[in-house]
Amino acid sequence: MLIYLSQLLMHLDPQFDVFLSHALRIVLGVLTSLMIMLLLGPYVISYLNRIRLGQFVRSDGPQSHFVKEGTPTMGGILILISISVSTLLWADLENRFVWIALLGIWLFGLIGWRDDYAKVIKENSTGMSAKRKFQYQSIAAFIIVLLLYATNQSANDTLLIIPFIKPEIFSFDLRTWHLYPIFAYLVIVGTSNAVNLTDGLDGLAIVPVVLISGALIIFSYVTGIEFWSDRLLFPHVGGAAELSIFCATIVGAGLGFLWFNTHPAQIFMGDIGSLALGAAIGIVAVCVRQELLLIIMGGVFVTEALSVIVQVLSYKLRGKRVFRMAPIHHHFELKGEPEARIVVRFWIITVILVLIALASLKIR
Repeated sequence: MLIYLSQLLMHLDPQFDVFLSHALRIVLGVLTSLMIMLLLGPYVISYLNRIRLGQFVRSDGPQSHFVKEGTPTMGGILILISISVSTLLWADLENRFVWIALLGIWLFGLIGWRDDYAKVIKENSTGMSAKRKFQYQSIAAFIIVLLLYATNQSANDTLLIIPFIKPEIFSFDLRTWHLYPIFAYLVIVGTSNAVNLTDGLDGLAIVPVVLISGALIIFSYVTGIEFWSDRLLFPHVGGAAELSIFCATIVGAGLGFLWFNTHPAQIFMGDIGSLALGAAIGIVAVCVRQELLLIIMGGVFVTEALSVIVQVLSYKLRGKRVFRMAPIHHHFELKGEPEARIVVRFWIITVILVLIALASLKIR
């Protein structure tokens, strides 16, 4: 929105073109969403406490979690508002990726709200049935995928890039055999669910989301700016650079949320936040053709999701559990590891994985 104001002001003074800079808008996007979170957070927490919209803890969960019962939840709505307002202020609103990303977080956020409503209002710790939630996620993901597919502008928009390998050596066009919609759908739904499963300890999910979003700022910029994509041997995707603004607002909103979500948490994001944030980084990865790098950067999310899959399959096929409890962070809790230690170690792992992913900018 403000990008158009700066264009008008440029007629009065050319120096106003500074607000067209991606770098400045990235910084302002981070700061704007951060300030919205920090300013509104206390009021939202107070309001949620007043209406008793608190976390409902499962009876079969770790004993240490019973002290969390009643902690305000559904704080993800504030994250979505912070991201949306900041993106609308600083991003180019004529960019297709910006609107698709915003639509994606609100579609998945709505699904999360419906699940949180079932948990909190109806005091049902399981929320929506897994089948119903998956159906809603599938509808939302296919809407996003169809919009992306319908607005593709070049073959690069559907190219599968292998990390650390130059595209001219090996790449694969996912339009072959119409694989793009299926692949993009799996990335978006899979990432959304993986982040949701990870969000079980104070600060555990939000910091990896912030770190990955920070890396995606760089990949979006490199992919969307032809000079840098040519220089670093990345396929150029027109318009993808504006997603760096969107990712910057996620970083700011995430840091602001962590201010209140660090142990012991004053508020939880709920499914409205975790499903939406997972979908957000999945959508960006699809847009900038870095789906496989997302798997590397999101190694913590992948591990959490795989632990649940392994646990369920093992119990159904063998009648035995592999872990004391899944997702795997609960397994470590039941082994006696303090919550803070588990969380910080998972953060450290994500930092390492993100650095490995960033190395692919030059090692290819």
